[in-house]
Amino acid sequence: MQSTVFTPWEDPDAKPLIRFQNVTKRFGTFTAIDDLSLDIYEREFFALLGPSGCGKTTMMRMLGGFETPTEGRIELAGKDIVGVPPNKRAVNMMFQSYALFPHLSVWDNIAFGLRRDKRPKAEIEARVAEMLKLTRLEKFAGRKPHQISGGQRQRVALARSLAKAPKLLLLDEPLGALDAKLRQDTQFELMDIQEKTGTTFVIVTHDQEEAMTVASRVAVMDEGKLIQVATPDRIYESPANVYVADFIGDVNIIEGRATPGEDDTYAIDWAEGEVPLQATSATRFDKGQTCYLAIRPEKVTISTDRPEGAVNAVQGKVLDIAYLGNLSTYHVELPSGMVIKAQTANTRRISRRSFTWEDPVWLSWTVTGGVLLAG
Repeated sequence: MQSTVFTPWEDPDAKPLIRFQNVTKRFGTFTAIDDLSLDIYEREFFALLGPSGCGKTTMMRMLGGFETPTEGRIELAGKDIVGVPPNKRAVNMMFQSYALFPHLSVWDNIAFGLRRDKRPKAEIEARVAEMLKLTRLEKFAGRKPHQISGGQRQRVALARSLAKAPKLLLLDEPLGALDAKLRQDTQFELMDIQEKTGTTFVIVTHDQEEAMTVASRVAVMDEGKLIQVATPDRIYESPANVYVADFIGDVNIIEGRATPGEDDTYAIDWAEGEVPLQATSATRFDKGQTCYLAIRPEKVTISTDRPEGAVNAVQGKVLDIAYLGNLSTYHVELPSGMVIKAQTANTRRISRRSFTWEDPVWLSWTVTGGVLLAG
């Protein structure tokens, strides 16, 4: 039986839809993209993630044909597209502002590109009907953009972008204007639409939660370079370095010096007078090498007494508590002044917390609970 798991990047015979080969983009003396190579496959929902100014929008604009690389080659379906103008590429771009025509109805906005291509009337009508259905906008076809909500306008822009059946759809911070709840709903809608159409989506976002929710793979960028490209779970559980660990989600990072033990285990000297911490790593560390132990707060257990048999246990006092409804995050100050976060799930309605401010507590985690990083 054939596996239905979608992982073309693991198949050496799979041909990428998009290929960046040693692409550099300079604006004057500023290097926005620095010798970058990347493959994106057909039917992927690919996220470019990073802080402002990291180069993700420049990459997208080069794919769309709005910027030309200073050096290197960009291929779409095996063809070099660097000299191809935007309107001749099988690529569509959806901007953060949606750029809808205010004087046209929803129906006419969606039909706009098809009419400009002089498609037959019957074909336009069938395609617009299909797009309205896909984005659940049938009831709003006759309305103007100002007569519908922000979330509906976002779906009109998406329907218009997909109407011409592009090979590739570029989405530039597409949910930036929506409120938190609508954003979440729309993320799932986007995933659903992407799966139904089979179009390759590339999304630019600085919102890590969004990237982790929608994407088949995420490229974490910084200063024009790719720091790590992997599936969301790999990025979260096995970050390539401290930058990725710190950028994605909440994390505790403890600096120390490694001493190799048996079976990929390491003792980490991390604070004067404290027992060394234990961690495992497939990456080799030399004796005395500086290392960073990254531990997610949900991997840290908080308790009143020292847990029996715990390999890693440190004592401190509760400095702060963040109650997030489903979770509580405890900020615990250690004698060294370092603050470590521990997270607990609030599985039942709480009448009183187990721990409160200034309480002495123990924090513990397993030998595999953290990831040991070189920097």
